[in-house]
Amino acid sequence: MKSLISFFVATVLAAMLSFPASAGKKKDIVKTYPALAPYFSVPSGKTVSPDDQGFIRRWLLLEPIDKPNWTNTVFVDSYVRANLDTGWNKGEDFVVPADGEKACDSLTWHALDSRLFNVKLYRYAVGTETGRYGLIFRAVTIIDCPEDMVDVRLAVGSNSASMWWIDGEEALILSGDRRMVMDDGASRRLTLRKGRHVITGSVINGPGMSDFCVRFIDEDGDPVLNYDIRCK
Repeated sequence: MKSLISFFVATVLAAMLSFPASAGKKKDIVKTYPALAPYFSVPSGKTVSPDDQGFIRRWLLLEPIDKPNWTNTVFVDSYVRANLDTGWNKGEDFVVPADGEKACDSLTWHALDSRLFNVKLYRYAVGTETGRYGLIFRAVTIIDCPEDMVDVRLAVGSNSASMWWIDGEEALILSGDRRMVMDDGASRRLTLRKGRHVITGSVINGPGMSDFCVRFIDEDGDPVLNYDIRCK
C-alpha cells in the first residue's frame, strides 16, 4: 500500500512540475502579435480616465467579421442599420464580454488600450492576421460616472460608417463613405445618471482604412473628463 501511495504522490508531483508555468494565464495579445505594439497596449489597472482631450482609449474589440464590400458607397442608412444594428448588444441578455471570450461565431474579444486618440481598426485586423478590407468591427467599453452627467453628447468620428449605442439605446449613426474626423457626428443631448453605462459600437469598412474616435463633449464642445473607463 505504501508503495502505491508513494507512486501516486510521485506521479502527481511530476505532472505538476512538468506543467507549463504560464498555463491557465491569458495570452498577452500584443506579445503574440508584435505588429500591434505601435498602436495598442494591454490594459493595466482596473480603470483609466479619458485622455486630456476626453477620448476613450480602452475598448474590448471583437476580431473582425468578414463582410466583403468592394465600395463604400453602399453604406447608406438602410444598409448600415441592416448590417450593424443586428441586436447583438441589446436586451436583458446582453452581457459585456470578457477579455479572451469567444463570440458565437468563434471570434475572440480582446481588451486593448489604444496608444492614439483614434482606435486603429485596420491595424488591429492586420496585426492580428484576422482581416484587412470588407469587415465589420464591434467595440464595447464601460464607463463609471461618479455623478450625473447632464446635457452631454457622444461625439464620434469613424472610417467608414458606424453605429453607436449607450446601454443598448441608439445614440448615433454615421452613414456614407467617410473618413474619420474628430467629432464628425454628435448625439442629441444626453443625461447619464451616476453609475455604470455600457457604450457599444460597430464600424464597417470596404476597401481602405478603418478607425474611430469617441468622446463625450459638453454644451460648449469641450471634452468631458470626469468618469472612469473599464472593460469589466
